[in-house]
Amino acid sequence: MNFKCRVRMVLLLFLVIFFQACSDKSKEKKIDRFDNGTIYISCDESFKPVIDAEIEVYQASYPDAHINVQYKPEADCLRDFGVDSIRMIIATRGFSESERKFMIDSLKVGPVQATVAHDAIAVIIHPEAKDSFFTMDRIRDLVSGNLKENLIPVFDGLKATSTVRFMIDSVLKGKNLGKNVVGAQSSEGVIDYVSKTPNAVGFIGVSWVGNKEDTSQQSFLKRIRLARLESTDSANAFVLPVQYLIYTKSYPMVRDLVYVLREQQYGLGGAFANFLKSDRGQLIFRRAYLQPAKKPFYVRRAELKD
Repeated sequence: MNFKCRVRMVLLLFLVIFFQACSDKSKEKKIDRFDNGTIYISCDESFKPVIDAEIEVYQASYPDAHINVQYKPEADCLRDFGVDSIRMIIATRGFSESERKFMIDSLKVGPVQATVAHDAIAVIIHPEAKDSFFTMDRIRDLVSGNLKENLIPVFDGLKATSTVRFMIDSVLKGKNLGKNVVGAQSSEGVIDYVSKTPNAVGFIGVSWVGNKEDTSQQSFLKRIRLARLESTDSANAFVLPVQYLIYTKSYPMVRDLVYVLREQQYGLGGAFANFLKSDRGQLIFRRAYLQPAKKPFYVRRAELKD
């Protein structure tokens, strides 16, 4: 082999090593950690206020970590089980066995899930509404279109949302919503519609209206008020969706807040999932007046003094 050929071979080998090293460095940059990187998650719009708070606190602790969240109707979130770029899904249910197998076979990733909080569906009415007490039979007749009263049920959409699914599955036992149901574009849209319509009855996640210390929710509560539903465990009692009654399930419309994590190796997604289960993450759920699912929820008797 002459000198020129040897030089070409050396140069070629050098270029191969150089590009391989660049490729390895590029891959290293894509590996995120608990304190840096970017991930995309998909979340049920019902939980926007509390998940915004969770992300805000996490990113304040780790400024180089970026959690980009897309808020959608629940059915769209569940369809994201098949989207490789979505690392976490937050909804009111986890994956089914068939969905788990799909993610393993198609995406080559073993998903994990956990319930991190318990939520309630709040019933909201106009401030001037004459009646703020509802039995579950009356709610059932209202959303099925069989109630003789002139009331308008309003949801955060006509299909695909977790609130609609809960009403169909748990209240109507598989029957369809009535033709009288109105669909708003979002939970905030439900609040806006009810605030302008005296005979409207809205259904939204309690994290939108359950925290009286939150300034935005204070403004919502000036425009609407919460209705009371019949208690599940006390005859002739009507209750609000407050934290203790979510915990005891005395409030009749309670549901879970569940995350599904899909990571091939531990990274920012896993760290954020652990944060949701940690003392700080659970405290945020508690301060949002949801019931934390991973930490003890203590109930103490309070005595009123004269």
